[in-house]
Amino acid sequence: MRFPLRLKFFVFAVLLAVGPLALVGQNLTQLSRDELKSAANEDLTTVAAELRSTFDNTFQGRWLTPLTVIRNGVDSGDLGVPQKISLLTLGLQELSQVVALQLSIEGSDLPIIVTNEGFATRLSQAGLNPVEVLATSPELIKAIAGTGQYGRPVITRLEQTGDWLATLALPLETRIAGRQVTMAARIDLGLLGETVRRHPFAQRGEITVVDQAGRRVLTGTPELLDQRRIVASTLPLIVAGARADALEPYVRPDGTAMLGAYAFPDWFPWAVITELSEDNAYAVVNAITRQILTVGLVGFAVAAAAALLFARQLTRPILRIGQVAQQVGEGDFSARVEDVRSRDEIGDLAGRFNRMIAHLGERVELMKFVSHSTMSAIQSAERTGMARGGQRRRVSVIFTDIRGYTEFSERVPPETVIEVLNSYFDAQTDIVEHYKGDVDKFVGDALVAVFEGEGMEARAVACAVGITEAMARLLEENPEHGLHVGIGVASGEVVMGAMGARDRMDFTVLGSTVNLSARLCSKAAADQVLIDRETRDAAVLEDIVYEPLEPIVLKGYAAPVPAFAALRKAG
Repeated sequence: MRFPLRLKFFVFAVLLAVGPLALVGQNLTQLSRDELKSAANEDLTTVAAELRSTFDNTFQGRWLTPLTVIRNGVDSGDLGVPQKISLLTLGLQELSQVVALQLSIEGSDLPIIVTNEGFATRLSQAGLNPVEVLATSPELIKAIAGTGQYGRPVITRLEQTGDWLATLALPLETRIAGRQVTMAARIDLGLLGETVRRHPFAQRGEITVVDQAGRRVLTGTPELLDQRRIVASTLPLIVAGARADALEPYVRPDGTAMLGAYAFPDWFPWAVITELSEDNAYAVVNAITRQILTVGLVGFAVAAAAALLFARQLTRPILRIGQVAQQVGEGDFSARVEDVRSRDEIGDLAGRFNRMIAHLGERVELMKFVSHSTMSAIQSAERTGMARGGQRRRVSVIFTDIRGYTEFSERVPPETVIEVLNSYFDAQTDIVEHYKGDVDKFVGDALVAVFEGEGMEARAVACAVGITEAMARLLEENPEHGLHVGIGVASGEVVMGAMGARDRMDFTVLGSTVNLSARLCSKAAADQVLIDRETRDAAVLEDIVYEPLEPIVLKGYAAPVPAFAALRKAG
């Protein structure tokens, strides 16, 4: 990813101006956040524990204990039936949240029941029968007796009115006809709902009471909240009867980050959950952060203006040098860094850059006159300098020679000769490079190429056949030239290295393999590729065949040399 110099200066200036402020602000914000989080967590746990205690104290102190006293009075043998009914009626008058009291005899479907007049009126206005709604069924009393949960509330909700009621049962010692007598009470839990709604914490946070199904209780509409993570965490604890209060930060399904705590009342199968969004919990920190950002933006604007002005003046010549460098990279060595008048290191850099471009242009032009192997040797000897001498290597050597060149050069102008010869050498060089060979030198109308490495014999033969085909195509395009090519290919050991005088050397290959390639080239007919036995044995190509020839008498060789003509398979 490119990071412009001007942008670097800009970022540096901004960091210098805003960095210290941001660092201090970050530390201050973090400290404040930690303190506020600790305070918020303490507040959450305190409110949850407070409501838990309120629920338990309300149930036990305002309802269970008085109802136990009433039960004991009703259970007394000193009171008759009228007195006992009066006691139930007086109990309803004193306990405003108790909306029904009844005495049930085991096996009887006709309980004695008294109801709260105001609550009964409200039920009647809703079209309900108060006695039927507020009566505790024998089945429920039997279920409570079966589990031994006397005095424990069973929570229900009246769908028609939205009221939440608790039903509890207390057994009597007195028996009628040997049957168990049970006092049952129905309690309106609206007081607990009001306690939650009117709690001061509800003005800035959220208090939720849920049952073992994850349903919100003590509200008009019981909403299912089990998709909230904190609610899901309480459900198994409610079912198991555990009472482990805890803190739990979490994120709601809508993405709101929350801080939460929960506690479990002893007398109700509920969890009291207190929640506060992080935005509310960290409101003070957010205000501090906004102030820091405001100051930071002012500093940023001042630093940005100064940085842009300074960067423009400083980077303009550097950018100009970069533009010229790109032109040089694209091969334009005539480009120069101009209009840089600063008398400093940047001005010196521009001058040195111009001199470097001139030297590079000269070097690039010189590179066109040497082979790749020569350049590799020079690069390997950069520190110590080139030394005369060579080393043995196994290579394949190609000699190509243009047939009809002498006659052609005599009948056309010299400029045309050079132009045509260059076009032929262009085509041959492209093919040599395609087959990963290296053009060693051009000698008049001849080309010498060297192949090294794995599969060099096959690449050399494929290259030679390709050159003959390319030359044939050029002849079809320019039949008036009358030029053909003959090629010789030989493989074996050569000596490769720098040879010549101390101040004028040539990096080339020498040896009998080079001589053999040249001799085969001289014997090759027009458009023919002659190869030696060693090359034939190593070069296995699917689309090329080797035609055996009579051994050829070559200059410098005592015995005729076996030779083969490499041909492209027909079809």
